Amino acid sequence: MKAIICTKYGPPEVLNFKEVEKPTPKDNELLIKIYGAAVNSTDPTFRLGKPAISRLFTGLLKPKHRIPGDVLAGEIEAIGKDVTLFKVGDQVFGASINNLGAHAEYICLPEDGQIALKPINMNYGEAAAIVDGALTALPFLRDKGEIQSGQKVLINGASGSVGTAAIQLAKYYGAEVTGVCSTTNLELVTSLGADNVIDYTEEDFTKTGHTYDIIFDTVAKSSFSKCKRALNESGIYLTTVPTLPILFQALWTSKFGNKKAQFAAAGLRPTAEKAKDLLFLKGLIEAGKLKAAIDRVYSLEQMAEAHRYVEKGHKKGNVIITIK
Repeated sequence: MKAIICTKYGPPEVLNFKEVEKPTPKDNELLIKIYGAAVNSTDPTFRLGKPAISRLFTGLLKPKHRIPGDVLAGEIEAIGKDVTLFKVGDQVFGASINNLGAHAEYICLPEDGQIALKPINMNYGEAAAIVDGALTALPFLRDKGEIQSGQKVLINGASGSVGTAAIQLAKYYGAEVTGVCSTTNLELVTSLGADNVIDYTEEDFTKTGHTYDIIFDTVAKSSFSKCKRALNESGIYLTTVPTLPILFQALWTSKFGNKKAQFAAAGLRPTAEKAKDLLFLKGLIEAGKLKAAIDRVYSLEQMAEAHRYVEKGHKKGNVIITIK
């Protein structure tokens, strides 16, 4: 099979398009022919091994997993003898967070992993793309933010993969949503349901005088200290990046004060929880409550080019990889 192989840290050129052995499913595994994948904002981090703390998860001296990629959609080609939840021919979508391997023509995943039947109203690329952002945004808003109908929620970084999913999820839960993005992304953020949009190149959302029940900083471009004045008396600040300051602030505010800082290790949650959330998201997608925002589409052979684009930090929603 064809796959992207990465055996050392470095620039996009370390990503090699090669022929490798096709995997064979174990007794409890599914062999999936991948038709859609995505390049997320974390993929260049895993390729570079930077910041250095990321190597605790990706490998100290070289990438721990030769084939990158953690979200996918495709069709089951074969199953192990103990598989009961899926059958050959099922169209599925999901994630391979622990072992990666999605930037290839085939992958083997356990049937009780982060996998579900693909939404019937999405193509393979869209289905793969929605996994990363939505599976991140959901536990932040629902579990850490305890989002409620009627609350005011601000999404900083509203045009990224997490941000575009967060807007739609917050609207689903009945919140009034304000999205923060650049000038070129105002139309996209509005089209996804944001009630208000702030252009950060023109205005600082922390200085508008408006306050919010939840501020979800999906791109870690602000801070709890800066956002405190924009939080309601019992407001919550959420961020996706676990810096030392935010970890300390989360600990401190859990004991003192009404305004809270929160971080969720969304990717480290139990697999069963993420699988359950994937089914929940599938229901929202098929009900028309959640859709994927697609920026660009690349082929597997164009992986290095896709990485160059994503690591610029200006993608709108998701970047799809199609695998023929």
